[in-house]
Amino acid sequence: MRRVKLHNPFKTRIIDEKLLREHLALERTKLANERTLLSYIRASIYLLISGLALLQIKNYQDISLMWVGYLSLLICVLFLLVGISRYIALERKLNKLLREEASEESGKA
Repeated sequence: MRRVKLHNPFKTRIIDEKLLREHLALERTKLANERTLLSYIRASIYLLISGLALLQIKNYQDISLMWVGYLSLLICVLFLLVGISRYIALERKLNKLLREEASEESGKA
């Protein structure tokens, strides 16, 4: 076992290497979750821009082009909602896992 700095840089504590690996794996999962949310937001913005661009075209007032623009705006909102809901669901699972882990550590001590 070795001393590792976690959460509070001024308070060192002895931690098992297995616990350190689990902690780092959870941190990587959190970062991946944030990265995925940002990808959903980016795709949503692309769809928003393309939908607005299709609706602004004046030379081609074809009805099918307008529907594609509105469909793009609808899919934009859906992407955003799905991304946020997936982010929140995984964040809750991770927090629940961390709470269970903390209660097990306090029960052992």
